[in-house]
Amino acid sequence: MESGCHPTPTAENPNPRSTAEMGKIIVYEHANFQGLSKEFHTNIANLKDVDWNDCITSVRVIGQPWVAYQHADYKGNLLVLEEGDHDFVGKKMNDKISSLQVITEDLHHPQITLYEHADYRGRSKIVREATNLARGHDNDSTSSHKVQKGVWLLCENSDGSGFQYIAREHEHLPNYKAIKFNDKLSFLRPLRPGCGC
Repeated sequence: MESGCHPTPTAENPNPRSTAEMGKIIVYEHANFQGLSKEFHTNIANLKDVDWNDCITSVRVIGQPWVAYQHADYKGNLLVLEEGDHDFVGKKMNDKISSLQVITEDLHHPQITLYEHADYRGRSKIVREATNLARGHDNDSTSSHKVQKGVWLLCENSDGSGFQYIAREHEHLPNYKAIKFNDKLSFLRPLRPGCGC
């Protein structure tokens, strides 16, 4: 039985949405969707395996967001690509993308809890929308988190620049020192679901 655009979870299949239902990403070798192109529906840990390493300049995303990584195996600098046309991936990632990962989580009703200290101690703050911590009392003071719903982009600087981290649904990160991010979080936002997802 379907509920909206999402199949109903069952005991046998708690996440019934297939990656085909998630949508796709079309990558292009030049800006403005020019040159050779290739379509992906599932994660690709190493674009060398399909002869597309370090040559992507523009992308078209249909459905759920994707994350492009500078290195193979989803490592290095990252770029979140949400549904729509991206005629240029930006100077930082142009011709530098080596892996692609589709976001499969339900992105509706996002929620993350931030904690002042490691091991989920100290002051806590529940966040449900894009939040610029630099404008309040919690700038550069977070040391751990728990993601209840959705997927979150955590950023070092209030404009979204600097170190970035993708926090996935149900992730509990007890100590930001593990990712060299302790007391550095200034901005966070939930990833947006694609139309129809």
